[in-house]
Amino acid sequence: MAKKAKKQRENAGGTPATVALTAAGVEFTVHSYDHDPSHPSYGEEAAEAMGVSPDRVFKTLVADVDGALVVGVVPVAGSLDLKALATAVGGKRAAMADPALAERTTGYVRGGISPLGQRKKLRTVLDASASTHATICVSAGRRGLEVELSPSDLTRLTQAALAPIGRG
Repeated sequence: MAKKAKKQRENAGGTPATVALTAAGVEFTVHSYDHDPSHPSYGEEAAEAMGVSPDRVFKTLVADVDGALVVGVVPVAGSLDLKALATAVGGKRAAMADPALAERTTGYVRGGISPLGQRKKLRTVLDASASTHATICVSAGRRGLEVELSPSDLTRLTQAALAPIGRG
C-alpha cells in the first residue's frame, strides 16, 4: 500500500489537493492533459480532454454569501444557482466572489481552483447530483490536472454539505 501511495503522489504533481488526498489515504486517480489557454471553458476542456461525460466533471466556484466566501462544486455541464447556494448555507444573498480574492484565499489560480487543499478552508457545498456517480472529477489544483474520486470521499474531506445547487 505504501508503494501505491508513493506512486500516486509522484503521478499527482504534488499539488496541495493531491497531497491532501494522499495524506488522507483516499483512493484517487490523477488525469492530466495539455491545457489550451484559448479554450472558452476550463471545465468543458477537462471533460473533452479526459473523454469523461461533463456531468461527472465538477467545477469549483467561489461565491460571496452574505460577506463570507463559500465554495460551490457543480457539474461543468451546468451553472451554479447562487440563490440555492445561499439557501444551502443559511444565507440570504450570494454573488460570485472577486476572482483575485478567490485566488488569494484558496491559493489556486482561476481554472485550477480545487475544493481540496485550499490555503484557507472554506465552507463547501457539493451539488447533490454528485451522489448519482461512483466517481467524479474535480480540479487537482492547476489547469490541466484533475483528480477522480468518490463523491463520498470528497464530501468527507471538504466537510461539504450536499444540496441541489447546480442548474442544468
